Amino acid sequence: MTDTSPDLILHNGRFTTLDRANPMAAAVAITEGRFTRVGSDKDVMALKGAKTKVIDLMGRSVLPGLIDNHLHIIRGGLNFNMELRWDGVRSLADAMNMLKAQVAITPPPQWVRVVGGFTETQFAEKRLPTIDEINAVAPDTPVFLLHLYDRALLNAAALRAVGYTRDTPAPPGGEIVRDTAGNPTGLLLAKPNAGILYSTLAKGPKLPPEYQLNSTRHFMRELNRLGVTGAIDAGGGFQNYPDDYEIIQKLHDDGQLTIRLAYNLFTQKAKGEKEDFLNWTKTSKYKQGDDYFRHNGAGEMLVFSAADFEDFRQPRPDMGPEMEGDLEEVVRVLAENRWPWRMHATYDETISRALDVFEKVDKDIPLKGLNWFFDHAETISERSIDRIAALGGGVAVQHRMAYQGEYFVERYGLGAAAATPPVARMLEKGIKTSAGTDATRVASYNPWVSLSWLITGRTVGGLRLYPQHNCLDRETALRMWTENVTWFSNEEGKKGRIEAGQLADLIVPDRDFFACAENEIADMSALLTMVGGKVVYGAGDFASLDESDVPPAMPDWSPVRKFGGYGAWGDSALTGHNLHSQQAVMRQAEAACGCGHECNVHGHAHASAWSKVMPVDDLKNFWGALGCACWAV
Repeated sequence: MTDTSPDLILHNGRFTTLDRANPMAAAVAITEGRFTRVGSDKDVMALKGAKTKVIDLMGRSVLPGLIDNHLHIIRGGLNFNMELRWDGVRSLADAMNMLKAQVAITPPPQWVRVVGGFTETQFAEKRLPTIDEINAVAPDTPVFLLHLYDRALLNAAALRAVGYTRDTPAPPGGEIVRDTAGNPTGLLLAKPNAGILYSTLAKGPKLPPEYQLNSTRHFMRELNRLGVTGAIDAGGGFQNYPDDYEIIQKLHDDGQLTIRLAYNLFTQKAKGEKEDFLNWTKTSKYKQGDDYFRHNGAGEMLVFSAADFEDFRQPRPDMGPEMEGDLEEVVRVLAENRWPWRMHATYDETISRALDVFEKVDKDIPLKGLNWFFDHAETISERSIDRIAALGGGVAVQHRMAYQGEYFVERYGLGAAAATPPVARMLEKGIKTSAGTDATRVASYNPWVSLSWLITGRTVGGLRLYPQHNCLDRETALRMWTENVTWFSNEEGKKGRIEAGQLADLIVPDRDFFACAENEIADMSALLTMVGGKVVYGAGDFASLDESDVPPAMPDWSPVRKFGGYGAWGDSALTGHNLHSQQAVMRQAEAACGCGHECNVHGHAHASAWSKVMPVDDLKNFWGALGCACWAV
């Protein structure tokens, strides 16, 4: 008699399934990597057979695995072990202590790199280190520090390593800042083109293939630790196909992927974009691969002439008159080959011009069913939303404003920032909308920071950007990170919910997402993460279930060995008493602002007071921006 019992049962849990027909459950059965029963303990446990493994969840909450709609995981994985992550570190003093400790163990000719994922506003000190401070802790070891895509700080040793001198010409769209004698100071600025930042970073040493395999596995494990089970890779600058995909392909072939990955192909050569896609549509097939690694179309860069970089410290860039012609050539190639695309677009001015092209192509080659979409779309207009909906497209948003909101407010005002992007409105209008991070450079890869931003409307520095009607409830935000993402990879119905027939990807978070305080959401992580019914991360009561066998980070001086990832979780000396929680940082901000009080209802968004622009057009929030409004009620 054939044994039809499940491979695995998880019971005594509190499952949020996101299945509207069966929203809550206590147990699930899993067979061959898929959910086969979702229901009560009694119903599911009745299916147990002699070979069924059983996991008692001890009453903990369970969520579907999180899926990042825009993650540079392939590029990030190749470099993860070389990078000192300041993501989530709450004080510059702690960050500099980390830098000093890493410099001490990094051998020549290697660099110490802090490559994005943080913003100066997350620090209690509200500033970046000076180049003199970096030189003091690293007189001989090259240090490259990337802050978003607005600037990079290089110490003297790094300037020597990259060869920048008084004779180095100024790059187009960027600036090598110089002293009065004409010598580079170590500050590189995107104005607003990030090319100077990309190209300088690319001059650094690379890991050998064996180490890149190890590095990518550690990056995936770090994502698993935070509850990520899937992602759409958006390509990236200096990420060539197929050469830079050999590592991720090998991990897939060896059965070592712990993140389900759909990848888009990002054009590499300005003025050579059409040739790239003509070649790729001949040599690659849309959807080629399987449920762990599959092709997802083109983008996020389609043509360089349409790249409106999101440096809110600089004025909005105007795209050149050649944009429409360049874009039309590429979109026609993609539409003819039925390849979906994703397109980076920060500003509505870029989006509306791109839509002119898409609508023109649609008249000749209908775009319906292609699942194409814009990425980012911070200043998208209502009119553009309607045009996207009419063409059957979508918008993938990321939490870049959580890291750059203060700069946006300084340039455009709080009123303009109140719906950047207008997530709630897009959902209300029924447009396909999902969420992600755009990590690892312009924001952190931590999904809980994105969820916190969607729910609270606050930046990582504490600034309240969005009024309540532009924020999302917790269930809607969770759907933005799960089932909503599947349209963007053309996998609707396959994953994103805990439902019979779907892929068995789930997480047991370290606290109840629906019951914890709002200011705790960004600090969440997973106790148990499963992909395809396999435990890819376990901690606490579930540590013994962990089936991963990732060897120590390579090389032995890797920052990952000492500091781990987000928030330097691997360093007990820091996580024990020096790193501040968000609550502690906000208490410091209150003290510095001099407005601390006992009112917890009409609180003062302290970071807002630093803005030069007061929201006088929003009287309801006006007093809150100046101080406690409880006396005015």
